[in-house]
Amino acid sequence: MKWISVFVVSTLLFINTAFSVYKPNVIYGEDNRVDLYEIQNQAVLNAAKSTAAVISTRRLKSQGAFFEVLVGNFKTERKMCDTEPFADQPVAAFCSAFLVGKDLVATAGHCLKVTDCATTAFVFDYALMSSNDPEQARRLAVDNVYYCSRIIKREYTGSVDYALIQLDREVKSRDPLKLSTTYPTVGTEVTVIGNPAGLPTKVADGAQVRRTQTGYFVTNLDTYGGNSGSAVFNSETLEVMGILVRGERDFVYDSQLSCNVSNYCSMQGCRGEDVTHISYVQDALVQNVPHAVTYLE
Repeated sequence: MKWISVFVVSTLLFINTAFSVYKPNVIYGEDNRVDLYEIQNQAVLNAAKSTAAVISTRRLKSQGAFFEVLVGNFKTERKMCDTEPFADQPVAAFCSAFLVGKDLVATAGHCLKVTDCATTAFVFDYALMSSNDPEQARRLAVDNVYYCSRIIKREYTGSVDYALIQLDREVKSRDPLKLSTTYPTVGTEVTVIGNPAGLPTKVADGAQVRRTQTGYFVTNLDTYGGNSGSAVFNSETLEVMGILVRGERDFVYDSQLSCNVSNYCSMQGCRGEDVTHISYVQDALVQNVPHAVTYLE
């Protein structure tokens, strides 16, 4: 199912795995990414409210009642062509995350190591809620900014890539996402919510599970670097099925224009986008914070 279709952009974030180097990710078929102000489905907006941008604390400047986000410009930082969508939007996030407990978030394991915890913030509502105020993502309410307290569990191998993080305090005014207890099957329709290329939150649907592997499954979601750690939902139930972790190359260089453009593939083309199965996060919750488990309720 689709809510709206627009064209979107990518990033050049490299991810090392035990076996190779991936650059996540790419556009499959039409570009299905949209800003939150374009979404009419309230359930999707509620799900987006429980997703977070992962931002370095160096990009957050306290202004008393709010935080100023020290952002870059997408076109300038990534050397994008003028024709690329979202070229003038801000970029600040380096990964994405989502709420799985009152003070718990899940993300990709490669997004932060133990030594990164002290300099990492998890920011909610880093998003555009109207088309006429592109600067709104630069100002964040204090209650929307949380910090990494500790990494409860982290795995980062060639097939499994996830981390369970405890925040510095309980998150206000938003609920943990529902985690799926069923394994995805080929053809299942999926949706991703996160921060492609560090941009304000985007939703992308219109994708399917292409194949399943041990520990992860492969989709044709429209994702880029910055989407690493994003929640991947069953489009029908909006239960989280997994965590976006790696995929195809984001950009190709246009030698005539001397700038980057998005890499486009057919719906069945290219390598696909890999998603760590959510069962790893479920197991980590049961083993380490059983009082916080809500996905079976």
